[in-house]
Amino acid sequence: MSYLFPTYQRWEIEPEKAAGAVIYGKDGTEYLDFTSGIGVCNLGHRPEAVETAVKNQLESFWHVSNLFPQSIQEEAAEKLAEAADLDCVFFANSGAEANEAAIKLARKATGRTKIISFLQSFHGRTFAGMAATGQEKIKEGFGSMLERFVHLPFNDLEAFQHEIGPETAAVMIEIIQGEGGIHVVDSEFLKEIEKACMQNGALLIIDEIQTGIGRTGKPFAFQHFGIKPDIITVAKGLGSGLPIGAAVGKAELKEFFGPGSHGSTFGGNPVSTAAASATMEIIFHDEFLLEATAKGNYLFESLHKRLGQLDIVKEIRGLGLMAGIEMTTDVQPILAALRKAGLVALPAGEKVIRLLPPLNVSQEEIEKAVKIIEETVSMHSITA
Repeated sequence: MSYLFPTYQRWEIEPEKAAGAVIYGKDGTEYLDFTSGIGVCNLGHRPEAVETAVKNQLESFWHVSNLFPQSIQEEAAEKLAEAADLDCVFFANSGAEANEAAIKLARKATGRTKIISFLQSFHGRTFAGMAATGQEKIKEGFGSMLERFVHLPFNDLEAFQHEIGPETAAVMIEIIQGEGGIHVVDSEFLKEIEKACMQNGALLIIDEIQTGIGRTGKPFAFQHFGIKPDIITVAKGLGSGLPIGAAVGKAELKEFFGPGSHGSTFGGNPVSTAAASATMEIIFHDEFLLEATAKGNYLFESLHKRLGQLDIVKEIRGLGLMAGIEMTTDVQPILAALRKAGLVALPAGEKVIRLLPPLNVSQEEIEKAVKIIEETVSMHSITA
């Protein structure tokens, strides 16, 4: 009997330890981890510099509350804001909390309530996060959603231009829809959204929770497209496995998040912000990001070369080290077979295999993973 609510469909693997891109099961089996804890361990498991920063902070203090100024918060906020070319940071504990903060801030700053988001999107499991999410399965059974959220087809410019107007508070969008199937935003569509937001006095919120902190080869995925959002939200890769999220915004939004307007008891926890600062110190270096870009290119080249001709493979898409392999069949049996072969990967919907390796994954580990995927998918292609 388990004393946990059965909210997760757990795998058959119980980890005993993990290091780098490898998870070691309690039964002694080694697994190449191409999930990174669902896009969290961007430096692999237990990166030395982050572990040292966490230990140092633990020896100072673990928690004092946000009534106290804390230099470790300021240090992490500065690195995050500078990397995003924005100005102000609110620290939360998760991606859902970061999105909650962004939604509250947008509504308060504009005095409006209508928010546009997109079908297949995922923005979290709080009531505001569910309301923003463009997937009905996330909302089933929970009653009425928060009002005034409109969901439009992704990359459909005509539908967007018809809906945006002076009553819109914000447009909320992922650069790559992670949970929705690894769909990449169209460049023209994104630029038109930015333009329409400016014309209508709406805020542009970019959800970078899965794509941020170097995942696509730049600090944030929006930086591939030459736009500047009003707010971005980050979490996952920010703390290398420690719980932390953040909403990052322009300076003119500062007045709307004054004392008492929003808060979080554990938000900006010193141990988590120490981990975040150490993580960003490594990832936000040009040399590191160039290497991650090269590895991403190698991953996609290898996937296209080895899988592109298989009938069961419909499309390979993504950016940087965020890849989706769309199949013609349900991927759960394939994912189970991959685990038996020593590779852990994720679904993104029913028919997409999602790969999120650490950003410092080696070329040899990429080669090994792609070989396992090729052999496993080929077997399923024969039986399909």
